[in-house]
Amino acid sequence: MRTLDFESCVRKRLLRRVTPSADKARQSMKRAERWLEEAEKSLNNELYDSCLISSYLAMFHSARAVLYRDGWREKSHFCIARYLEEMYVKKGKLEREWVDLLDRLRETRHADQYDVSYFATREEAESALNIAFEFVERMEKLLEEF
Repeated sequence: MRTLDFESCVRKRLLRRVTPSADKARQSMKRAERWLEEAEKSLNNELYDSCLISSYLAMFHSARAVLYRDGWREKSHFCIARYLEEMYVKKGKLEREWVDLLDRLRETRHADQYDVSYFATREEAESALNIAFEFVERMEKLLEEF
């Protein structure tokens, strides 16, 4: 699936223009905060798979907030990262590492959710949670900057 770029995502209608919505952006950031809380509780209760998935969902919703604010809607988790690349990384408004981390955690979440032999470790869950906190914070700054 890595062969899809921003233009392909738009052409396949996996990214669509919608009316920009500050309200939906705020709601999506609230969801991100709730997923962070869920991830933290999961880690504290040694539910590492749940922590990993919740951490990724916090990242997903915070990135989605940027799209809502800008007037875009996604139909693909993969294409959210392509949007951030096209609209922010290429224009020097966002560091490449954040898109790479979103892709990495999306892939890990996919393995955790669908691979019957994958089980998250404490270290992976802690790392995912730390990354998610930083990612959500960076998306909040991005929302404030532009």
